[in-house]
Amino acid sequence: MAKADPWSVMKVSFLLSLALGICTIVAITVLWLVLDAMGVFSAVGGTISDATSGEGGGFDLQSFLSLPRVLMFTTIIAVIEVVLATALATLVAFVYNLSASFVGGVELTLAEDE
Repeated sequence: MAKADPWSVMKVSFLLSLALGICTIVAITVLWLVLDAMGVFSAVGGTISDATSGEGGGFDLQSFLSLPRVLMFTTIIAVIEVVLATALATLVAFVYNLSASFVGGVELTLAEDE
């Protein structure tokens, strides 16, 4: 393999990282819903509220870890991941092309099934 087209690498890496970002958002949503259905947030939130209660009233974990806030942070992280993964894969294609011009690329041997 003597050359990797950076444009096609960018398109493929964008689509794969976009799919990974969508999977991340769905997985975090399902995890949050399962934890909420199990009552984890209310149990831990009650413990933290009791431990931090004072003149200010304590820390409210349930409002801090609400589903819209968690999804907003997850979406921001997923968008950053898509941009960085696409840029990194394209940069790797450029570096591979540069190094392949010096050493001739990677030799692949393919075998046929009989």
